[in-house]
Amino acid sequence: MLKIIQKSYSTPVNLGDGVVRILARSRLSSVGCFESKKDSYELNRMLTKCEGSINRTSKMHAKIIVGGYGQNVFVGSKLIGMYAGLDQLYMNSARKVFDHLLERDVFLWNMMIQTYAHSGLSAEALGVYKEMCEKDVVIDKYTFTFVLKACGIVKDEMSGRVIHGHVMKCGFYFNVFVGNALVALYAKCQTMEACRHVFDEIPKKDVVSWNTVISGCANNNRFIEAIELFHTFLQDESFSVPDHATLVSILPVCAQVAEIRLGYWIHCYTIKIGLTSDTMVGSGLIAMYGNSGHLDYARQVFDEISERNIMVWTAMMRGYGMHGNPQEALNLFYNFLEGGFHPDGVVFLCLLSTCSHVGLVEEGREIFKQMEDYGVEIGHEHYACMVDLYGRAGLLMEAVEFIKLMPMLPGKDVYGALLGACRIHNNIELAEVVAEKLFVMDPNSGGRYVTLAKIYGDGGRLKDAATVRKLMVKKNIKKPFGFSSIKVDSVVHTFGVEDATHLKTMEIFDTLANLDELMTCNYKLETHC
Repeated sequence: MLKIIQKSYSTPVNLGDGVVRILARSRLSSVGCFESKKDSYELNRMLTKCEGSINRTSKMHAKIIVGGYGQNVFVGSKLIGMYAGLDQLYMNSARKVFDHLLERDVFLWNMMIQTYAHSGLSAEALGVYKEMCEKDVVIDKYTFTFVLKACGIVKDEMSGRVIHGHVMKCGFYFNVFVGNALVALYAKCQTMEACRHVFDEIPKKDVVSWNTVISGCANNNRFIEAIELFHTFLQDESFSVPDHATLVSILPVCAQVAEIRLGYWIHCYTIKIGLTSDTMVGSGLIAMYGNSGHLDYARQVFDEISERNIMVWTAMMRGYGMHGNPQEALNLFYNFLEGGFHPDGVVFLCLLSTCSHVGLVEEGREIFKQMEDYGVEIGHEHYACMVDLYGRAGLLMEAVEFIKLMPMLPGKDVYGALLGACRIHNNIELAEVVAEKLFVMDPNSGGRYVTLAKIYGDGGRLKDAATVRKLMVKKNIKKPFGFSSIKVDSVVHTFGVEDATHLKTMEIFDTLANLDELMTCNYKLETHC
């Protein structure tokens, strides 16, 4: 596709009075297909009444052809939209309408690219764009917007970069709509350097530009950068206030890094503009307060949402489960069921995780059984939670038997949970068997090697622990370092393990040395007294 970019209908029955009148007029004219704009509007009105029904749409399509309106661009575009709105299966019918039209303007070409992209048929959308280039159709800003979206859906960075070159060649590089589409593309392809470069180059950014780059940073785990961008956005005098999409983009970031001060500000702002009952904003606030340990505030937000959806209920259950309140989480689940809601896989995953962390084995088993009762598909993550539940409770053999009875091949998450349980209970023999499987299934994960090395170390087998760590060095496998963060004067500072990259590293280490010396002196004084 990269190289390409570079370089029969049913007989009408029961026509209806409106169609009969239109057909009568068309037969009296030698150019009946373009005889009257009034006829085009009338046909579009009739097509609108057929929305959602393939039978009515296809019959109306047949009447249009018989009446001589098959080449009417106005009616043709409506038909394409009708077929595209039904289902992906009927995109072939939409394409037939498009191919049958002899005169196709840029609006129709763009419509085909857009409908293919919305239907998840990105390759077909790129194919239409290729045809446009071959036929020298004049491309506009909407063409690039739609085709870049198609690239983003399948994360086709290479084709996106080629189209990026076309954007620059056609003079649309500084257009805000095209720029926003490029920012979204690179964010979805996890190429954040290119994403930020395009964003910075947009001369007149709109709120969509900011929302897109903030969301892109959030989705690519660049949380501090997302917060910094949000603060910069608030200081931009060309924008008065963030919109709904801005808040929905930044709230998950606040939840991830427990940015409580910014969360307070957003909560106050939502109260001011009357968004307290919005489910998307509300679930974000609940998650933010839950991650920060402020369950009372989270519950207050929850109670203020009059029409709660499953996302709001799940956020509150997760908050209770995260902080060791299993009974509150389970009570909320029972209220959820009494309200007539149907649980999904995320709800059950939240409850299983809650039971696992507090050792509620029997409750976890019962919840797992309920998944079948409600017809919820059981995935690898649910099995991993059950293994973790058994493992934390010390029921390692039950965990092993549970894995053997799985209807699917166990994945790395399942065996990872079992390996973690082996470390908790220092079961070296089982850990060696599990680790051997993980080294094949997830060979580049440094965490698996480090866990086995620590199990050996805890068991006094220091030579084996050293052998595992040497193997990591030999295979050039590294475990991502953990880090802590602290906010001082509105600036977030991060500190990793053995990290010496901070600008004030020497002052930090000198302060730590002084504190250590002070604590040592105090300890000596206390022991002498």
